[in-house]
Amino acid sequence: MCKKEIGNRYKIQHYSDLADEDRILIDNASNATSNSYAPYSEFSVGCAVLIDDGSIITSANQENCAYPSGMCAERIALYYAGCVIRKNGTDYRNIKTIAISAKDKYSNLATAFPCGACRQAMIEFEVQRKKQPIRILVHQKDNSVAVFESVKDLLPMSFDF
Repeated sequence: MCKKEIGNRYKIQHYSDLADEDRILIDNASNATSNSYAPYSEFSVGCAVLIDDGSIITSANQENCAYPSGMCAERIALYYAGCVIRKNGTDYRNIKTIAISAKDKYSNLATAFPCGACRQAMIEFEVQRKKQPIRILVHQKDNSVAVFESVKDLLPMSFDF
């Protein structure tokens, strides 16, 4: 028998040490939490997706009493981005970075890493495009940011065709 370990590669940066582009994206994700519909979990998640042309798509989690009919902020933003970046069946823009921010029921900053379904949706976008990796920024409750240089760092041994 051979024992192996899998780990996640990422770095932690304080919000104030981020590049301007990343701070703007985190701010957009944080502001998007105000559009969350989360009466059941009372946990608001915002997501901001940066397209390589500089445009930003934001979304927030949307819950539903008929669980699991709601949807996470990350997949809402990704699926919308998928519609926006395709023109006549051709991808003419690329997703560059995804930022995630969350707040608890008291509007305090909280930490929310993407769920498994969101990670799989992200990896699908990264693999499908075969372009640059998609960076992931996760805003944490201590105002630091976990920076993943690729979705593959967030989801090692991912499923793809």
